[in-house]
Amino acid sequence: MYDLAIRGGTAVLGDAVVRCDIGVSGGRIAAIAERIDEARQVIRAEGLLVMPGGVDTHCHIEEPLPEGGFQEESWESASRSAFAGGTTSVVCHTTQEKGGTLLERHRSNRERAAAGAMVDYGFHQIVADPSEAALAEIPALAADGIGSLKAFLTYDNVHLDDAAFLRVLQAAKRNGLMVHVHCENYDAINLAVSTLLANGCTAPKFHALSRPPVVEREATARAIALAELVGQPIHVFHVSCAEVAEEIARAQARGVAVKGETCPQYVVLTADDMDRPGSDGSGFEGAKFMCSPPPRTVADHAGVWAMIRRGVLDMITSDHCAFSFEGVRGKAKHGRDAAFDVIPNGVPGLAARLPLVFSEGVSKGRIDLPTFVKLVAENPARIAGLYPRKGVIAVGSDADLVLWDAERPVTITNALMQHAVDYTPYEGMEVVGWPAATIRRGEVVMQDDAVIARPGTGQWLPRGPGVR
Repeated sequence: MYDLAIRGGTAVLGDAVVRCDIGVSGGRIAAIAERIDEARQVIRAEGLLVMPGGVDTHCHIEEPLPEGGFQEESWESASRSAFAGGTTSVVCHTTQEKGGTLLERHRSNRERAAAGAMVDYGFHQIVADPSEAALAEIPALAADGIGSLKAFLTYDNVHLDDAAFLRVLQAAKRNGLMVHVHCENYDAINLAVSTLLANGCTAPKFHALSRPPVVEREATARAIALAELVGQPIHVFHVSCAEVAEEIARAQARGVAVKGETCPQYVVLTADDMDRPGSDGSGFEGAKFMCSPPPRTVADHAGVWAMIRRGVLDMITSDHCAFSFEGVRGKAKHGRDAAFDVIPNGVPGLAARLPLVFSEGVSKGRIDLPTFVKLVAENPARIAGLYPRKGVIAVGSDADLVLWDAERPVTITNALMQHAVDYTPYEGMEVVGWPAATIRRGEVVMQDDAVIARPGTGQWLPRGPGVR
């Protein structure tokens, strides 16, 4: 007898979409059959899609802030938001401080996640200062299940110049790890920011002008070239437009091991959103839409979808980086007249990711169902070294599932996101398709928008290097 049977749903099994029942035992998928009768618990799924739970491999959750304290999004609140949107596994970040080492912060992160997480979780290790002491700790991190390093080519507190980035690439190669890269040109951004500020251009809308596509494109080409030199696979985070993706496509065509992802903000938001006047007419409303790279144009949305269909961009993550609009840690913490360069940078998106991608992709005919599953679950799991435990409906895989109402129209509100912050950049957007229930390792953790899991029930996900 199975612990759980999901009956009558239409399941996405790789490239096939079939009506079948799914049997679960011990938290794993034990059977996929035309009919499963014997089960202690039965969930009726007629009229619903049954898909793998979402795998979001680019999140920022409960990270330490440079000024002290932690981000508002705790492991408990982030897990609630993930389940509300159909995501069951995440990979987040451990940040190294300049001059610091790696293991102590990693262990602290694991302890906090173990206490609060409901979602299953892993970490990327950010390397901000590849000193000999820090690099000497990477073998121990790899042994503990850190399958990847993260490199930033911009931002003062984590920026790597080319020499430092090369050391990270070499360390990853020695230890069999993947390298994920935030690609923007640090010096070009600093020049643009100083020029804009000197000319009195301080409003949020100028964030987009300070980081045009060319600074992302150049850094992407450079990161690829250095990785090619070392012979180390890399994965380019949050590609915002087709001209950046073309650098990845050219490298792939010559056999370089490089992959790319994008995020919902690059197919639904634009730079014009950062020019919203708001109710007070100050223009500060645009801070709600500030992230890096910034959203581009409607024309760029079409280009990103084209790159998705080509397979150049083969996953969509949230880059969930949540700051409230108000409050001492929020976007307005320096006042509503603050210059754009000191406004906290990032947008929340954990719960919105699957609904936005399904609605804009499947409901509007841009992609099919198997491609959707690959983008939000299977391919992220593959590159994170979690496949086939995660990201697929297969016998032996974790019973992480989302039951999906493909016809349900929903107006996105902040309350539906169930995160810790006071806004969503997707407020008021209409989507078609919404999760009816989320199942994590055979346990129903969300049903009809109500999250019913307990803090501390998430599991640590030790990872290998993933797809190269």
